Amino acid sequence: MRPAWPLWPSSCFPQKIRPVGHASLRRLRSSLVRPPAHLDPSRPTEAVPTETTTNSQGEPRDHRAIATSHDLYAFHTSSPGSPLFHPSGTHLLQKLQAFLRAQYPSYGFQEVLTPTIYKKSLWEQSGHWANYKKDMFAVAGRGAQGGDDPGREIGEDEEYGLKPMNCPGHCLLFKSQKRSYKDLPIRYADFSPLHRNELSGALSGLTRLRRFHQDDGHVFCRPLQVKTEISRTLDFVRMVYRTFNMGNYRLRLGTRPEQYIGSVDDWDRAEARLQAALQESGQHFYINQGDGAFYGPKIDVIVTDADGKDHQTATIQLDFQLPQRFELAYDVPEPEQQRTAGSKLLGSTNIQSETPVLIHRAIFGSLERFLALLIESDAGKWPFWMNPHQLVILTVGQEATVRQRAEEIAKQLASPDARTGPQTLKAQNFMVDCDNTDQSLAKKIFNARRRGYSFFAVFGRRNLEQPPEMQTLDVSLAVHPSQQDVQQTIEAFMTSRLPPNDSLLDTSMMDSKPTATRLTIRQCQDLMKDLESRFL
Repeated sequence: MRPAWPLWPSSCFPQKIRPVGHASLRRLRSSLVRPPAHLDPSRPTEAVPTETTTNSQGEPRDHRAIATSHDLYAFHTSSPGSPLFHPSGTHLLQKLQAFLRAQYPSYGFQEVLTPTIYKKSLWEQSGHWANYKKDMFAVAGRGAQGGDDPGREIGEDEEYGLKPMNCPGHCLLFKSQKRSYKDLPIRYADFSPLHRNELSGALSGLTRLRRFHQDDGHVFCRPLQVKTEISRTLDFVRMVYRTFNMGNYRLRLGTRPEQYIGSVDDWDRAEARLQAALQESGQHFYINQGDGAFYGPKIDVIVTDADGKDHQTATIQLDFQLPQRFELAYDVPEPEQQRTAGSKLLGSTNIQSETPVLIHRAIFGSLERFLALLIESDAGKWPFWMNPHQLVILTVGQEATVRQRAEEIAKQLASPDARTGPQTLKAQNFMVDCDNTDQSLAKKIFNARRRGYSFFAVFGRRNLEQPPEMQTLDVSLAVHPSQQDVQQTIEAFMTSRLPPNDSLLDTSMMDSKPTATRLTIRQCQDLMKDLESRFL
């Protein structure tokens, strides 16, 4: 089950907090407890968003408005449909990529990098120029005349096209080496940016772009391996969408469109294989006649947003055409042609070539579109492992020594595995900030919640007076997760660190559940590592 995005609390807004000085931190923490909003009319209710699919005006959530308030990205008229991601938005996209990269070894994928631009002759060979040209960006190279002059030299004097998809490049990769049946299946993954010349009126936030990233993957396999590869991909999709709590997606089988390449027999065979794989998976699906890609039928994952609009995210496509157009081949012993699934290969000294089958697959689909769906589904309240604002240390008072030590602790927490010299490639890093401004603690807490931090930690004179190796932080959930197992995990961890018979807070209004816990720096690191390792 996927990590729940934390929710804004309904019981932790400060009432009236004065600068602390030598005041007891215990009294300070007790003052942070407030009754629920419906019992406290003095607190503005709009400061506490609710867990619904609508905003405060009762309208469906719009990822564009939420992204603006969270400072995720911007657009500019100089490049319509191409977002400029701010650091927080970049962090979220990189987390989605890192999540998939962590899964690739288990599913046998190897990541590759391919060019962004190819000559027109390659797009003609793949069939994209004839069937997809209107959705592509044509580019003139140095000295190129372009156009459709039949007497043009196929070489430098030629148009180019920005790639709208990665399949032709992956076909070139496969063809760059001699292949044997023992090498198959070969699975490539690619996060290269793609460009599609969408109509300006169709552009919509992150859900419809001209430049985007797709977790593109291609599997080159033998015919008898198709069934297994399709089943593995459906399992991959199921695992990922359950992790992100989007398991209520629908599967749609798209069949031969009016404009297609290849023979009807090839199409019938491909559609039958996809339909058989769907039936064996036990998942419900429906058929959308004529919705296949021009080169093959496809299985699409359909997710509905907060406004009730359907979006296609993941896709699995079966393709017999591109391998033929690019003359892809692998060597097999001669009996392979007569071989059926389950039989044994007979020894033979004669080698012949066979054409592989190509499976296109994307798990998220467009990363930007998937991110938009997450934003609307969860109102920008990220789980800890994705959050670009994971923890902030709030200083109490204006003493220089307190501020300096708080900044040192923030660096320790941000890089718990830091060492002198180059850091290891597997070193964990966290998004930890320090607010040592002159604002009141109440204002700092309000800002931490408004910015969406998962935790905030109070550090003052009393904490500083502890021995360095025993120094603690008073850690609170800035936003409360709604998913029960996540909340129980955090509460169990924090409660286990409470001193015996020494509750850190007056919890009479909190159902005896403490919202702040005194943790050492090492315990803070352990908590953050535990949450991130389990995608909480």
